[in-house]
Amino acid sequence: MTIITLGPEGTFSHELAQKLSYEPLLLAPTIHAIIAAVAKGEGDGIVPIENSEAGGVGETLDCLSVFSVYITGEMYMPIHHHLASLVPLKKIRVIYAHPQTHEQCSGHLEKWGVPVIHTSSNAFSAMEAKKTPNAGAILSATAASLYHMPVVAEYIENNAHNVTRFVRISKNPKARENEEKCSILIDPDTDRAGLLYDLLGVFARRNINLTRIESRPSKRGIGKYVFFLDFEVSEGTRDALRDLKEITNIKEMGCYARIEVPL
Repeated sequence: MTIITLGPEGTFSHELAQKLSYEPLLLAPTIHAIIAAVAKGEGDGIVPIENSEAGGVGETLDCLSVFSVYITGEMYMPIHHHLASLVPLKKIRVIYAHPQTHEQCSGHLEKWGVPVIHTSSNAFSAMEAKKTPNAGAILSATAASLYHMPVVAEYIENNAHNVTRFVRISKNPKARENEEKCSILIDPDTDRAGLLYDLLGVFARRNINLTRIESRPSKRGIGKYVFFLDFEVSEGTRDALRDLKEITNIKEMGCYARIEVPL
């Protein structure tokens, strides 16, 4: 099975795929391109979905709401950021960084006061910094080595316990075995008092643990949202989903297990 993940070489997604020895490996320029390719049956995808510091990855969530794909596994990887440059820190006049990376390293970036230019990936940040005079890039130690950029400031993430959760995306749902967690999208077709209370009550009455809830704009106007929910699998899972369907519109995005990442 071909695995599609975010390129170019040196992204955290690429590093994760290598740790898991996924082959053959295809690199795509954006998360949208990855999930679109999965929906066409070109392979499975590996994409980031949330970070312990910066929260949900909007592009991933928006694509999951649009494309007919399923989550078939989840992975967690510690994330450490470093500032790399061909010049010393005091000579850096601009820093390239992915938006999520920027947020995860906001403390040091505020302190340095150097303008930040956003890029589509940490690897692309390295490419831009190498061809721009007096520029730096925030990237992983692996990417710094790959692109031959000296590290001038180590471990600049705001939180030393910074972790990103990745998910494996497939065109078809995973066979129902060894499930630990399920993900759904709730798209309310009405706006009334107590709606969210009723939705969450479906899980509370069955003692189902919600591990994550996040809202995203529905793209249908201000104040209209969809909700992403993750919850632990239990005996009442199927009954809960049945009851939810009687209240509102839901999209089942799959039940899956955790995939352990080698150190």
